[in-house]
Amino acid sequence: MTDARGDDAAKFRALFDLSAVGIQQVALDGTILAVNRKLCDLLGYQDGELLALSVADITHPDDLAQEIDLVERLLSRVDRSYAIDKRQLHKSGAAIWTRVTCSLVDDPPSSGPYLLAVVEDIDARRRAEDDLRRSEARLGSVLDASPDGILVIDDAGIIESVNRACETLFGYAAGELIGRNVDMLMPPPYRERHDGYLARYRDTGRRHIIGVERVVDGQRKDGGTFAMALTVDDVSVAGRRLFIGFARDITRQQGAAQRLKELEAELLHVARVSAMGQLASALAHELTQPLTAAGNYIGAGRRLATTSGVPRERTLAALDKAASQIARAGQIVNRMRSFIEKGETERSTQDVNHAVEEASTLALVGSKLVAVDLILELAPGIPPVLIDRTPIQQVVVNLMRNAVEAMDGTEQRRLTLSTRQVDDAFAEVSVRDTGPGLPAEVAQRLFKPFVSTKSTGMGIGLSICRSIVLAHGGAIRAEPHTDGGTIFSFTLPLAPVGDV
Repeated sequence: MTDARGDDAAKFRALFDLSAVGIQQVALDGTILAVNRKLCDLLGYQDGELLALSVADITHPDDLAQEIDLVERLLSRVDRSYAIDKRQLHKSGAAIWTRVTCSLVDDPPSSGPYLLAVVEDIDARRRAEDDLRRSEARLGSVLDASPDGILVIDDAGIIESVNRACETLFGYAAGELIGRNVDMLMPPPYRERHDGYLARYRDTGRRHIIGVERVVDGQRKDGGTFAMALTVDDVSVAGRRLFIGFARDITRQQGAAQRLKELEAELLHVARVSAMGQLASALAHELTQPLTAAGNYIGAGRRLATTSGVPRERTLAALDKAASQIARAGQIVNRMRSFIEKGETERSTQDVNHAVEEASTLALVGSKLVAVDLILELAPGIPPVLIDRTPIQQVVVNLMRNAVEAMDGTEQRRLTLSTRQVDDAFAEVSVRDTGPGLPAEVAQRLFKPFVSTKSTGMGIGLSICRSIVLAHGGAIRAEPHTDGGTIFSFTLPLAPVGDV
């Protein structure tokens, strides 16, 4: 007669040994009573070695307290089983992630109650999940560090994620944006058109705006609008089409561009006036002497006419009129020269550091300065200067752009803009470059009209700068720097104490 209990025991033992997962039988005090081959292979032990250990010996210390609490719930019959992800210790000392499912087995006829635990190897999965979390954390850090607002939407326009810069840009918390249509960030008429853009792209696949930077208006939470540069790219993730938008507030940039445009218009005006002034001054100087000589000759002719056979009345009348017109022409030329030599400007007290810093910002717009290491060394505590702000700022912009062009092609491209107080009467502004320096033959004539270091230059920029500085009562100079390059410096008068 076959013993049914013996057959069951044999079947259990066969399942126990051949199971594809680790199995262990544990006494209530934590002593390991039995293990199968899979568990031995997983932890690197022989079964006899494991039977000499307890569960605590092969459990990572950081996971032990949690499992003890779960076992106590089993023993108090609060729970019938538990499952836990925990780290078990390999014989080599390495920690291996496992999924342990444990139940309390009541078997009074044999050795009494014991714990039966099924141990699954989840180390590869957990490490992949940890790597994914770390990767996501790194990606999140990168996105949050970006100065541009970044948002991800699905092909229906629903926002799935945003970075911190996007929250700041639009004034919303992430929770207020995720799950809502991105058109909430657009004022009319962009709002009404957006869903149509997405639908057309889904239907046709034509990339009208994808990958193209556009300037559009954004709308903040408070209802205010602002100009932003927006670029949208599409990606495919797990078979889903997503769109990533990169938004940047360009309100200040547009303001700076407008300010630069105004300054350039002022420069054009100053250039015309200065060029005309130089021409008029030279013309007055050149014409005064021949006009004076002509007057003398006509006076001599008048005297000669009194002894000739020509009727005196007609000769005298003609000579008188000629002398009168010549004298009048001389007066006009002298008045023009007098006006230009005065060079009066509309001056006011200004913070020289603020004016210089603003000019440096304006010089950055649309120039090669973006590829230059710009250093500001603005001395604190400089008293206000008495200047016409716009032309002085244009002097700074012109010198900076000249310096950048001088450094074109050089390995080191560093531009230093500095200020200092020279004495009780003047402040000084300096622009230093790391270019090749000035040719000796040019340095002597640098500030004269039509002298240039550029093959395509007209040679009037520095001449105009000199005229502006001199009109303010200052001086401008250029000199080589000991470490290479050139320093352009000009002085500006400090405002009288009563004007501050």
